[in-house]
Parts: sequence; C-alpha cells; structure tokens
Amino acid sequence: MRISGCTVIRNVVVMGYPVVEAIRSILPLVDEYVVAVGRSDDATRDLIEEIDDPKLRIVDTVWDMTKQRGGLILSEKTNEATAHCTGDWIFYLQADEVVHEDDLAAIRAACARHVDDARVEGLLFGYVHFYGSYGIVATSRYWYRHEVRIIRAGRDVRSVGDAQSFLVGGAGGRKPRVMRSGGRIMHYGWVKPPAQMGIKNLHFQRLYKGDADDHKYGEQWRFPIQYGLRPFTGTHPRVMHARVRAQSWRFEPVMTRADWTRREVRALASDVLERATGRLWGERRKYVLLER
Repeated sequence: MRISGCTVIRNVVVMGYPVVEAIRSILPLVDEYVVAVGRSDDATRDLIEEIDDPKLRIVDTVWDMTKQRGGLILSEKTNEATAHCTGDWIFYLQADEVVHEDDLAAIRAACARHVDDARVEGLLFGYVHFYGSYGIVATSRYWYRHEVRIIRAGRDVRSVGDAQSFLVGGAGGRKPRVMRSGGRIMHYGWVKPPAQMGIKNLHFQRLYKGDADDHKYGEQWRFPIQYGLRPFTGTHPRVMHARVRAQSWRFEPVMTRADWTRREVRALASDVLERATGRLWGERRKYVLLER
C-alpha cells in the first residue's frame, strides 16, 4: 500500500497559512508529498523548499486569475496536483488543515483495511474548526463537520467547486462511497491576527467574485461574533505548538444583542433541534457513508 500527500498553495506567506505545519503533520504517514506551488507574489516557494524531506516533490503551476467565479480555480489546481500522485490513496490536505499525531495510526490502519475493498472510494474525517483564537472552536451548523480528505487513486474521484469536496466524475457526477478514517482535521483557517485575517479574506473574495471592498476585507477587518463559539478543551498537534504559544492578539467571543442576527437565531434553533432528536437536519453531505 502506498499513500500520497497533496497540497495546493499560492501566496501562503502573505495570508498566514500554517502550510509547513500542515505538510509536516502527515509526512510520517505518506510515501510521497506533492506540493503544487502556484506562481506567487511572496516567498511561498522558498518556504516549501526549506522543508528538508526526500518525500517532498514541488510541482510549479500557473493560476489563471481571470477565473474568478466561485473559487473554481481551486478545484482545477487540486485535480492537476492529484494527477501527479502515485499512491493507492491520495491524502489531500489544504494549507490550513493539520492532522494530530494521535490520529496517524488510526488513519494508516483505515487505509490498510480498505485498500482492497473496491467499494471504498475515499475516507472521511471529522473537523475541528478554530475561530478567532487557538483556544476557541466554532460548532454551529454553518461549519461543516465532516469532509473527504483521502481519495482512492484511479477512480476519477475529482475535486469540485472550491475544492472543499469530491465527486466521482467531477461536477455533475455522483457522491463517492466512503468509510470513516478515524482521524480529525484541525482547521486553522480562521485563526490569524485580525489584520492578516482581513488580508486573507480579501484575497479569497477576489477568487470567488473578482472584486472586493478593501475597507471591508482588508486591514480594518475584525472577527464577527457568532453563535456556537466554545472553548477548546483538547490538545493541538505538536507541529502547531509554536504558533499557539505565539498568539499575540485577544479574542473574546461574548455575544451582545446586536450580534443576534436571523442567521444566529437559526443556528441556535438547529442546535436545540439536534439535541432533542440526535440528528442534524439538512446537513450537506457530498459523500455516501458505508458503515460496513
């Protein structure tokens, strides 16, 4: 059994992505790691070159920045990157996603257990979303709880949309059949100094819509308070400890009456209903979970 790792990046320095930590978090698991590096305006490629590991392979890519609709360029580049992978399984990890070392053995075991099961086209991960601080997690229904991050090679399982999910055959195709990986993705995309978070959101607004209000998304940006923010009671992956210790800003998720929009009221109502029924109603799932 052979496992490939895969990440797609561009301008990760200016946007403050923990991409080095993300890559290092699964290097012990994979047999090769393909990093597709887009032509950047910062030292992104230099950052990746500093990772001294024979498993690492850099693939240079050029992003067509005229494709500014719905983040579709992200899935396009992801599919280009996975085409360079040679493993039986491809572990696609985004630049702000880190795997806890405590989960690596379970993930490897799941890959081995299902490698000869032709039904299984991917492996599913639970998500822990950090928001505003390394000590706060977002838990409302608006934050996805599971996604496919390991796909089987050679089955035409393709990244779609903004590279959040996969479908067999790509856009318009069917949902992949998956089993649980036994692992978690620690998602750090919403943990940065507020000014840098605004710059990151400005870049992404341009990827999705082609333009953006610099005042709204730039250095004046602040974390909106939302329903469902909770203290984080677990442990961070070891590769993230230095970043966690270096947090230099404070974030106090205290909701006021002004923060209670219709969206937050709906999130609260959904939470109450889930607790009463044990089911998250209306959850978006781009996969078919096989229990056995």
